[in-house]
Amino acid sequence: MNAADHPDLSGHVALVTGASSGLGRRAALVLSMAGASVVALARREDALASLVNEAPGPVVALPADLADRNALADIAKRAAEPFGAPDIVVHAAGINTREVADDVTPEGWDVTINLNLAAPFFLSQHLVGGMKEKGWGRIVNFASLQSYRAFPGGLSYGASKGGVAQLTRAMAEAWSKHGICANAIGPGFFRTELTAAVFNDPARAARNAAQTCIGRNGEVEDMDGPLLFLCSDACAYVTGQVLMVDGGFTAK
Repeated sequence: MNAADHPDLSGHVALVTGASSGLGRRAALVLSMAGASVVALARREDALASLVNEAPGPVVALPADLADRNALADIAKRAAEPFGAPDIVVHAAGINTREVADDVTPEGWDVTINLNLAAPFFLSQHLVGGMKEKGWGRIVNFASLQSYRAFPGGLSYGASKGGVAQLTRAMAEAWSKHGICANAIGPGFFRTELTAAVFNDPARAARNAAQTCIGRNGEVEDMDGPLLFLCSDACAYVTGQVLMVDGGFTAK
């Protein structure tokens, strides 16, 4: 996407979780291109430093671990220090333990549900006060193909992402009257660190591409337009929705 195609997000502050790699990193870059001041959150400080150096606009690294639920209030406070209270939050952080049903452990279940489902809610809960004061906010959760489809080795991940779809609707019901639009993106198969196991198997990657209506797997740039739509004034009357960016995978 060219810079001329971006909506103007100047004056807005975006917090992007999972910004060290994959779709989270791309989200931080694209929001920066669109003029937002970006707080990029992840655990890996070196990867965040690389992002800050590449970004075309103001991006500040926020090293933090979202798995520590007791730290979320402090993380929200720290996120507001560089540019003011965020009015856009993109929840791109996630984990997939890929445990098959018979091998799911309590530990694997807990870390998956906590990072993929609980952290987006509780972090948003700490941020909506600032959005309410502005009368404007955008929350973008990350759903998944597994919000609607069962995949092998995806029981706990799928449960968390099915929860994200309903969480998005519940957030919209609770907060949209304050000018806060809560939506979710459901990526198809994009080449990222999280999907490395898929793309390391060329035959499997080809089967996934064939399952789409378009006939190919996703490139990170394919996320730019949908993300910017959901983070801008363009979605002022769109809330509680899951936008599947999957090349038509779920249509077949």
